[in-house]
Amino acid sequence: MTAELVRGQNHPLSQVRLEIRISAGTPIVAGATLGDEQGRVHGAGWVAHPGAPTLQGLEVSKQAASDHRLAVDLDAMPEAVHRISVLLALPVASAGGPVRFGSVAAPFIAVTGLDGTQVASYTVTGLEAESAVVALELYRRQGAWKVRAVGQGYAGGLSELLTDQGLPQARQLADSINEAVAQGLARSFPPPPPRTADADRSRQPAAPAPGPDQSGPASHGASAPQGVTGSVQPQPTGHYGPQAPHAGGRTPDGPDQSAPLPTHPGGTGAGDPAAVSRPSAPTADTGPISYSHPRRQNAAPPPPPPTAPPTPPGQPARPVAGDATGWSMEERLYNQVWGMFEDLARTAAAFRSAVDFADSRMEKELDQVLSDPRSRIGGQGDAAREAARAKRAQLVDQAQAALDRDLAQLTAEAEVVEPALPPAYARWDNPVWHGYRVPMETPMALRVGDLHLPEAPELRVPVLVRLPLERGLWIDSGRADSLDGSFTDSHELRRLALDTAVAHAARLLAVHPAGDFSVHVIDAAGSGAQALAPLVQSGVLAAPPAVGAAGVADVLARLTQRVDLVQMAVRGGAADSLPPGVDTSEQLLIVNDFPHGFDDRAVTQLRYLADEGPAVGVHLMMVADREEAAGYGPLLDPLWRSLLRLTPVPDDHLADPWVGHAWTYEPSLVPPGSQVLQQVLTQVAAARRSWNR
Repeated sequence: MTAELVRGQNHPLSQVRLEIRISAGTPIVAGATLGDEQGRVHGAGWVAHPGAPTLQGLEVSKQAASDHRLAVDLDAMPEAVHRISVLLALPVASAGGPVRFGSVAAPFIAVTGLDGTQVASYTVTGLEAESAVVALELYRRQGAWKVRAVGQGYAGGLSELLTDQGLPQARQLADSINEAVAQGLARSFPPPPPRTADADRSRQPAAPAPGPDQSGPASHGASAPQGVTGSVQPQPTGHYGPQAPHAGGRTPDGPDQSAPLPTHPGGTGAGDPAAVSRPSAPTADTGPISYSHPRRQNAAPPPPPPTAPPTPPGQPARPVAGDATGWSMEERLYNQVWGMFEDLARTAAAFRSAVDFADSRMEKELDQVLSDPRSRIGGQGDAAREAARAKRAQLVDQAQAALDRDLAQLTAEAEVVEPALPPAYARWDNPVWHGYRVPMETPMALRVGDLHLPEAPELRVPVLVRLPLERGLWIDSGRADSLDGSFTDSHELRRLALDTAVAHAARLLAVHPAGDFSVHVIDAAGSGAQALAPLVQSGVLAAPPAVGAAGVADVLARLTQRVDLVQMAVRGGAADSLPPGVDTSEQLLIVNDFPHGFDDRAVTQLRYLADEGPAVGVHLMMVADREEAAGYGPLLDPLWRSLLRLTPVPDDHLADPWVGHAWTYEPSLVPPGSQVLQQVLTQVAAARRSWNR
């Protein structure tokens, strides 16, 4: 069982040859220091960094990237080494990237064996102004090695971090590391070629740039960043609080990779042309690992060669599904989808900025005309005004032409990507569901809806969130109007909200292997019986929906106890020694019609599950109207802020993390009259029964 660590927790290491996989969603520097029994670093020779990536038993990446793989051989460590600290740092501001971890996706770190088996993982959360962090450490205690989640950040960057570890001349070493990173970025990320009027939005490596900003969107007039992006999961605006993105990256000037989004098994480079194959694990009799083997791969493989017919000269390249980077087709499609999201944000931002410039220029010229008394007599003023309006129209036409060209390319890409998506990413009307089979592995992400902008209402981009869920979902049943002008009464909206929750729960069940995901339902008033019927009748629920105050208390008590037991087991380093009755699968609790049936104790337990549950596999899905829960006052504010708000009707409450566009969200619902949901749930139920035998 993989240990999901929180800050301060440790976990024993049963293997000595390890990989440390890092996914950050934006280019970062990864390194490691070797420390003695007191944790002191004795000199620059005890630090592995991009300028000196190899030490005895240790190899780190040679450049900044959004994904890294560090290799460690604990048996090869010198006897004087008792601690290996894994360092993460943002490139210096001159490299064009973000300057603090609070503005990017939370880095995810996984310690794995050479066969890819995950031993422990840790998401470095809670960082704000820090630009460097000791993420985790491997340490020797009584002859055995363990891993500990640290998460210690430093606002002063690498210099402050290395000084804190007792390194002499820490500032000089930090400067040399930053210089090596800058040189690596200059070699690996040449600027994209200029666009021409008839040029293709070709996929070229671009200079790295800021990833998602969790602390707030950028100004609306700014152009979107180029380069590798982060977990570009959109974040709610207003009082619903920021959303932690998940990882990825893309290399525009045209469409190419995404987020948080976060934790996929990509490599350390960004399209490293030398990366050709996944390294194979050495056999037991090969002796110490040679981490400098010329065939060792530190980067995700480049995208496969396009299979589309050759492009005629002067025409845009024909899009191909899965032409982003990644180890698998699933990962490539994931990166491509989030890259399309970034590209649409960027091209819309460029258009809006161009129109704003044209308007401001026309206003300035008109002001100049009106400020000259001579232009108010005769036709001179009229001619000047017509000239200003003509210039404005010319600039807007040029911007519209560029927007139309980019939208045509993105639309063509969406037309080939959508049919190629696996079930976890596909709409419910995608034919891929007709061939559905219960999977053997959990996917890296899940589709929860679509997004579009006013400039291209017909172009839908899937909203993908990483699995396992890092935060709960709140299906808002309190909005009675939608953006299309239709009006929905409160009763109908509640039904739509619960239908949306059922569709999300069914998809979560469908994309997990049998026995790996369980769903519980609280329907205290019994008002959701009709909408919940597909889950109840198929037999996929862990138990019938809980009704009444007694049912609410029973479900919350069982799930709270599970969270407590798993937390104690993980903290005690005995994650494999849970009591026999504990269900170790991922758990989802759907709460309908909150706060009906909830007393103060139940509300406290619900908040506890929302805060502590995701780290140990217990997730929350609220179907509620916030206004009706206002009677609890500020008590529930932290709960609402911790959940991702989704709506059962189209709504523009989501914003991208680059330029703050208000994106229209549409839920992923089963088409009326379709039997796909029943067919899928029937297979899930059969697989669960077979697994339980």
